[in-house]
Amino acid sequence: MMIKHIVIAIIALLAVSCGNTPKETALNSSNEEVQQEKKYQISKTDAQWKGLLEPSAYNVLREAGTERPNTSPLNKQYAPGILICGACFAPLYENENKFDSGTGWPSYDRAIEGQVERDVDYKIGYERTELKCNTCGSHLGHEFNDGPKKTTGKRHCINGVAMDFVPKGEELPALRK
Repeated sequence: MMIKHIVIAIIALLAVSCGNTPKETALNSSNEEVQQEKKYQISKTDAQWKGLLEPSAYNVLREAGTERPNTSPLNKQYAPGILICGACFAPLYENENKFDSGTGWPSYDRAIEGQVERDVDYKIGYERTELKCNTCGSHLGHEFNDGPKKTTGKRHCINGVAMDFVPKGEELPALRK
């Protein structure tokens, strides 16, 4: 009898969670409309992404994985420059907006306007704000409301393997089409 109740509860939970539609909105943009089935400027098959990305980068960027904390060289990278998407090379963050959150992942209080979008993520059982590249849809990390109060109050907790650093004064690479 107990198993029957558990099975019914699981089926009800799945039915409710399947009705949630992801919402995608570009961060820091004036257009706050909710979009569905977004078409990205850069789109590739899984096989193409696998051929371009290292396995750890593919896991984070295309499968929404998470790198281990304190493993990214970007954690201690405070030099002036731009962080670009590790998948498509779109500019995402200015390093001047980086702060040490103590979490073990690179953290920023804001993205470059219109370059990062929010999505709803239920992967660990409750709603979180997922951050994705607005050019190719790659997973970057998550947004939290415990950032610096003197600026935005937001913390963009980003997987270092999801980005590459381009020092100030160096030319940004062309988008990976």
